[in-house]
Formats: sequence, C-alpha cells, structure tokens
Amino acid sequence: MHIGILQTGHAPDALIESTGDFGVLFQKLLANQGLTFTVYSVVDMEFPDGPEAADGWLITGSKHGAYEDHPFIPPLEDLIRAIYAADRPLVGICFGHQIIAQALGGKVEKFDSGWAVGRQVYDWQGQPVTLNAWHQDQIVAKPDDATVCATNEFCEYAALIYGKKAFTVQAHPEFDSTFIDLLATHRGPGVVPDVQLAAVKDGLDKPNDNALLAARIGQFFRERSIA
Repeated sequence: MHIGILQTGHAPDALIESTGDFGVLFQKLLANQGLTFTVYSVVDMEFPDGPEAADGWLITGSKHGAYEDHPFIPPLEDLIRAIYAADRPLVGICFGHQIIAQALGGKVEKFDSGWAVGRQVYDWQGQPVTLNAWHQDQIVAKPDDATVCATNEFCEYAALIYGKKAFTVQAHPEFDSTFIDLLATHRGPGVVPDVQLAAVKDGLDKPNDNALLAARIGQFFRERSIA
C-alpha cells in the first residue's frame, strides 16, 4: 500500500541533520507497517496531481497555524476534501489533525490555556495512552462527521475518527525522546514557558505509546479501523 505524505512544515535545521525532516520521521515510525511512501512538500507548494496519486494519505505537523494566511493552506484544504470525497484513507497528526478538521467544517484556534509539550496522558476510550505533544493551537469545534476517540483535560479533541474515512491525532507519535529533546532545545526557548521545557527534559527517559499509535495508523490504512 502506497502512502502519500503531505509535509506541511520543516523541522529546525539542526534536527533535520540529526533525525531527518517530518516526512522521514513518519517513514521511520511506520517502517514495520508494510507501507511505501512518497513525500510531497506541500508547504513549498509541491502538491500531488490528486487523491488517486496514492492509496492513502498522511498530513504532518507544522509550525504554522491552520487558520493563518499561507499560500499552501487553501489548496491543501481543497485536496483534503477531494481525498475525503474519493474515499482514500486519510491520517492527520498535530497540524494535520487540525487542518483536516478545519477543511471539513470544524474550528481551530490558539488555545487560551497555553501549551502542551512533552509527555501527555490521554484517555483513549477508557485506556491511558501516553504520547509526546507540542502544540498551542487545537480544535475547539469538531466537524459533524468526527467522533472523539481520545481526550484529556487540556485537549478535548485529542484524537478523532471520521468513520472509515479519516483518523487524526493531536499528539506526535513520530516524536521520540531524542527528537522532543532537540525540539525543546532549538524551538522551545522564548516560546514555551521554562517550567514546561524543564518538564520535557524530566520525561525523556519515561515510556510512551508511539509503537501502539504506529500500529493503529497502519491498521487504519489497511482496514479503515483502529479497534
């Protein structure tokens, strides 16, 4: 099964050199899921010809806001709606989670309670799931088609499932401890409060559920289900 990765931003240069850009991170995360990949740098206006260019699609994270005025956002929203109408499985992570919701009738805002960074525990249909997060924006109104499958006190719509069409997650299963540590060092100071950056460092040696999410993403692409 061939997956088109729609890359909507770039990691800081220092991270690209050591861990790879966002598209590479997802290829590493999903390396055992029997998938092949093509990366389209949509943030640089590199778009596929249409939904049929891949069997399924994944939209990455980004430093940009879904509600901001960037040249790539309107055509990306058009492509999201085309993928949805064409019934190709669609996965979105962080910004991808948000832009899919926005394109399908939801609302995204900069959250007035601040940032979620580092290890976050979510109630995933009654089970605790721990993932790294890095966001201030979040979905504040979900599309009618979306059902909540994960939540916590900070992020009400932490993961959404749109029937058999789309599966989206606010957190970052592609961020391992090395990447989140480097991100806190290179993109955190002056942006994220120091106390939260210190908490990121304190949580680096603790376990997460990245492998579980990789399996669920792979299952959704193959079976249109995360059950």
